[in-house]
Amino acid sequence: MKKDKAKQPNITEVAKAANVSRTTVSRAFNNPELLAKETVQRVLQAAENLGYASNHAARALRTGRFGNIAIIVPDIENPFFPPVIRAAQSRADAAGVCVFLGDADENAAREELLFSKFASQVDGIVLVSSRMSQAQILRCASLCPLVLINRDIKGLPRVLIDSGTGIAAAVRHLAAEGHRHIVYVNGPINSWSNQQRSESAREEAHRCGITIDTLSVPRPTYAAGKHAATLFPQGPTAAIAFDDLVAQGLMAMLAEQKIKVPAAFSIVGCDDVLGEYLFPTLTTVSSRTADAGKSAVDLLLNLLQEGEMRDVRYLLDTELILRNSTAPRAGS
Repeated sequence: MKKDKAKQPNITEVAKAANVSRTTVSRAFNNPELLAKETVQRVLQAAENLGYASNHAARALRTGRFGNIAIIVPDIENPFFPPVIRAAQSRADAAGVCVFLGDADENAAREELLFSKFASQVDGIVLVSSRMSQAQILRCASLCPLVLINRDIKGLPRVLIDSGTGIAAAVRHLAAEGHRHIVYVNGPINSWSNQQRSESAREEAHRCGITIDTLSVPRPTYAAGKHAATLFPQGPTAAIAFDDLVAQGLMAMLAEQKIKVPAAFSIVGCDDVLGEYLFPTLTTVSSRTADAGKSAVDLLLNLLQEGEMRDVRYLLDTELILRNSTAPRAGS
């Protein structure tokens, strides 16, 4: 008959061995700054003697490391972010590190709150497409080591997907197809990626000698794309959307209005997360989402190993992927 596994010691036994209360044991693990250093050491020693040292919190006290990192994204439902998370998780798994995930719901205040909560439980944090102001991000950097994805702040380590090059290629493609008036549908105003894409679209349209209008959506969703399609001004024959999700909404509303894509109107997306699955298939700008997730975690782990944050800037380029949602302007 097999013997039962040895019973794991509990917090009451640790408290008794250290001659302190259960509350003191809890504080020693979770808020050691509230106790005298000698008390923390006594609790830790008692925990180790009992075999409770395998507890993650005790190990963190002993090594100064939690073995956790966190990833915070603006909107878990946006298809841009799952590939980033999946790739980051894979890299963290390979390093034996646990990943916490936070969804800021496109809210800068919530993002900062999530950061402050995670900061006391993890060794470092990856902020993806942060909606916080620069001042907020710098405050966060003083609390916990961080790496940014798609936010360019000098002095902080960051991984940037340069979608501006792909957007410029999209404008040139539309101009070559005879489109003389296009629309760029903006993403979130405080999005670094949107700023890059919007600026690139305007500059390339000027170089190509074509007219460009802009429309804004409150957040990049399918519903927002559908609504934006009802606001198009008179004249444009093509649109570039902030991302594939907005482009999908544009295409759906144009279909409801009996406007055929691409025969009567051309659409370009960005990030290539839905392009192959839409009808017609979506011309879009490639995205290095998986590469960004892997690079950010590698960068964070390397910086943690070195013990200091450095001004590191990784730039990932993009390209235009031609599919079936763009065509020559009707009558051109």
